[in-house]
Amino acid sequence: IMIGDVIKADLPYFDVCISNTPYQISSPLIFKLLEHRPLFRCAVLTFQREFAMRLIARPGDNLYCRLSVNVQLYAKVQHVMKVSKNNFKPPPQVESSVIKLEPINPPPPVNFKEFDGLVRIVFVRKNKTLSANFKSTPVLQMIENNYKTFCAANDMMIEDSIDIKQKVQQVLESLNLAEARAAKLDIDDFL
Repeated sequence: IMIGDVIKADLPYFDVCISNTPYQISSPLIFKLLEHRPLFRCAVLTFQREFAMRLIARPGDNLYCRLSVNVQLYAKVQHVMKVSKNNFKPPPQVESSVIKLEPINPPPPVNFKEFDGLVRIVFVRKNKTLSANFKSTPVLQMIENNYKTFCAANDMMIEDSIDIKQKVQQVLESLNLAEARAAKLDIDDFL
């Protein structure tokens, strides 16, 4: 048992985590647990119902979002039970749910910041095609800047006539994802 701010604390080795989580730290706690090494066996956590439903949402569900994809990349998440607000004293304004989180072992060999950057772009407008999401000027500028930074960091020559918009479209088409929509893609599609 630990008393204190779990977000600021260095967590020791543990096998199981059980928490009635303060709702304002739901997301930071999930990602802190998923980053923890060595991996734990499971966590049983109580969250606000809508947050819990986002964690377990599947492609095509209304609540499927960036959070769903990022958490499901690293863990199996399942809904255990609903908890009525009347089970708390004083009762909160919202309903709650208990979820079980089991980390995937070994975790996928993915740079999380890059993966989250991709997911962030496509979930800005999750029901638009990936092609449409990647055609916005700010996204294309960011991709071009990232490409130039990558080339500079790796002592690579930058092509003078590179057309980022065309290059992105070619990649999407080569993967048969140009007309796909983020709201319908599963983890394997994102990988």
